Amino acid sequence: MTAKLIMGTEIRETILEELAAEVKAIQAKHGVVPGLVTILVGENPASVSYVTLKIKTAHRLGFKEIQDNQPATLSESDLLALIDKYNKDDSIHGILVQLPLPKQVNEKKVLNAIDPDKDVDGFHPVNVGRLMIGGSEVKYPPCTPAGIQELIVRSGVPTAGAEVVVVGRSNIVGKPIANMMLQKAKGANATVTVIHTGTKDMASHCKRADILIVAAGVPGLVKPEWIKPGACVIDVGVNRVGEKVSEKTGQKVAILKGDVDFDAAKQVAGWITPVPGGVGPMTITMLMLNTLKSLKFKLGIA
Repeated sequence: MTAKLIMGTEIRETILEELAAEVKAIQAKHGVVPGLVTILVGENPASVSYVTLKIKTAHRLGFKEIQDNQPATLSESDLLALIDKYNKDDSIHGILVQLPLPKQVNEKKVLNAIDPDKDVDGFHPVNVGRLMIGGSEVKYPPCTPAGIQELIVRSGVPTAGAEVVVVGRSNIVGKPIANMMLQKAKGANATVTVIHTGTKDMASHCKRADILIVAAGVPGLVKPEWIKPGACVIDVGVNRVGEKVSEKTGQKVAILKGDVDFDAAKQVAGWITPVPGGVGPMTITMLMLNTLKSLKFKLGIA
């Protein structure tokens, strides 16, 4: 048996086409488009690359997009004032402050300063609480977990009553996706177990998973013998394990591996995400979806 590949690159394209059509329809009826601002402090190469892709995607969908670049020397008070300005701007529906921030800035204070109704990353404590309550209270699920759930649903993987095991307990992926999968809702209603570095016999828990979501940050952690035959395996890990020369550009590029031994695991699993090309492409897509949701909430059409 060879697993069906869950290609985030392909599912992303389908969702982006849906979003573009919806943006066009809202603009025609209401005369507005989603507004997204990304604040970048400093010039961290990884952040610059990520922000550039966000800008490109927002423009493709017809969003109003503001890229607010600030020097690495920006003070915490000036950054908070900048956020306050965008909180009060009715044309902006989503505010994203790119992390990491310089040492002189308290990241927690900055993230908490964003209006929860414009927190399209879903990291504000108010939105974390909304996610915990579930149902109609949820506004903006964190983007990577939301992308994971979309991959599972759009691939036709049954979730109701399924045994879901989440490997990893981070605030960004592990905790929220566990909470989302246990909600009484479409694409969820599962029985969820969270395991981590303090768990005894991780393998025994993984083996009973119908859906195994791995976000541990350890390359090749999950071996094929840990996987239940026919299970859905979602590999969130993106680990740099070396470099190679690109055949296309002739330049050095990172060699990436997931948290799952992919080549062996695909012979056991029923569905599996590759790395790269699986979960990764979904994160920015869900950011765009959350920004559109914010506009719809404002218009009363969500």
